[in-house]
Order: sequence, then C-alpha cells, then structure tokens
Amino acid sequence: MSTVRTVLGDVDPGTLGVCDAHDHLFFGSPQLPGQELRDVSAARAELVAFRAQGGGAVVQWTPYGLGRRAADLPPLARETGVAVVAATGLHQAAHYDDRVLTELRGARLAQVFVAELTHGIGTSGVRAGLIKVAGGFHALDAHARWTMTAAAEAHHATGAPIAVHLELGTGALDVLELLSGELGVPPHRVILGHLNRSPDSVVHLQAAASGCYLAFDGPSRAHHATDWRMPDAVRALAEAGFADRLLLGGDTTTAAARSVDGGPGMPYLLRRVGPRLAAAVGAEVVERMLTVNPGRAFAVDWR
Repeated sequence: MSTVRTVLGDVDPGTLGVCDAHDHLFFGSPQLPGQELRDVSAARAELVAFRAQGGGAVVQWTPYGLGRRAADLPPLARETGVAVVAATGLHQAAHYDDRVLTELRGARLAQVFVAELTHGIGTSGVRAGLIKVAGGFHALDAHARWTMTAAAEAHHATGAPIAVHLELGTGALDVLELLSGELGVPPHRVILGHLNRSPDSVVHLQAAASGCYLAFDGPSRAHHATDWRMPDAVRALAEAGFADRLLLGGDTTTAAARSVDGGPGMPYLLRRVGPRLAAAVGAEVVERMLTVNPGRAFAVDWR
C-alpha cells in the first residue's frame, strides 16, 4: 500500500488533510545570514496558526546540512496535530561550506540519502519522506548533476519522490531531461518547485505533459513580482487537463517571513492564496491542489 512517510511514521495519504506541500519549519543557510529558522517555539506557533486556518500537513523541504532539527519534528507534530514530512537531499553548493561538500564527496551520496529515508536522519530515528535537490538558473551545473544522479539512485532503491528547487522557476525541462530521461526516474515521482517564479505557460504545459508534479510555492515574496500571474498560470494548466498535477506551498525560509513574526507565513497559503486561486479556477481545483494531489505526490510503495 502506498503511504506518506511522516516524522511519526507512514500514514495513509488520505489522512493528510489540507497540505502545505513545500515549506520550512527549520532552515539555515550562509546565503541568508541572521535569518535562520531555529526557534522551536516559533515553529510550534506557526504550526498552530496553520492548523487554525484548516491546515493538516506540512512537507519540510529542508535537506541535509541546513538545520533540519529532525529530532524536534516528532514532538511538534504530536503537539500541534499537524503531520510533518521531512526531507533528505542536498541544496545548491552555495548553501554549504567547502568542508561539508568535501566530506560528502568522500562518501557515496546516494547511500546517505537512502540511509536517511530508511533508517533515519542522524541519531534521531526520524525517516525522511522525500529527496530534495536543486537546479541552477536556466542550467544544471556539475553539483546539480551530482546531486540529482544520487537522488535518482536513492529513488530507485526506495521509491522516494524527488522534489526539485528550480532557481527562480527556471530549468524545468532540463531537470526532467536529466532525471526522467537519462536517469530513469518516472515523471510522476518528480516534483518541480517554484513554477510561479517563472510564469511561462508553454514550459509549464510541456513539463506537466511529462506527468510530473508542478508546485506553485513561495507566494508573497517582495522580490518576486509574480503573484498576480499565478492564477492565470494555474488556470491554463487546469484547463489543459493537468489539475491533478498541481501543488501549493508557502516556502517560508526566514524568521521574518513567519506569521508569528509579522510575515505572511504558512497561514497565508490558506488565508489569502487559496481564496484568490479559487476565484480564478474554482474551489474544487484548489481543494484538489491542497488535499488529493499532495497525497498522490508524496505517497510511495516504499522499498
């Protein structure tokens, strides 16, 4: 039976409820100095606020080495009643110091991913439920190809879905060409993130036609003036018959962006983004994006 691997164990995908398919409870990167998500109390408050808006599950895309705080995730899930899915994987090279990358290059990266998916992250015992990797701006550099090759190997060993950060929403077709073309990952096991940041409907339709999932995540960013285009992009995909391939996420990556710190945070996805999309494409499509589709995207016949 296909199940979603949460931090409290494997669950039926139908139990997730309303799902924020891409977000962060904890995250820290040299690219965002002084803006780390480290506070457990703030993470708890954010989940409570999300739950109050009707939220039921959050998929944390924070990968290896970026402050996942895996051991803190099960208590947060229990205390708030929000299911949490953790990630393994590796972000762009810019998010790591040379020491970390040197250590990983000395190991077999795919084995690191498989271990975190099947045995647990570090000594926490918390198993990851997805692999997160990243492309570059309109291109795939050597680091991206290395991490995606390892992700594909880990997928073939476990069945885990692969979620991809697309830099400013670009490079979707190159990612699919590598993961599904060269490396044999079934397209329905690939989730492309940040499509809202590059609202190119032709690329969106080509990507969706492959069978992958398209995540529209990270709304309300001051430096991404694409929110107003997202309803049209979602409508075009839904009208073309791809409503069952679409996901929504908040992608909160800094403390200031949390609702409990005065930002939009996780609740914004349900408080503002959902109703705005419903006005464009109908409530049924939005409900599918928030409930049925995440269950399908993250459910796996685990090996």
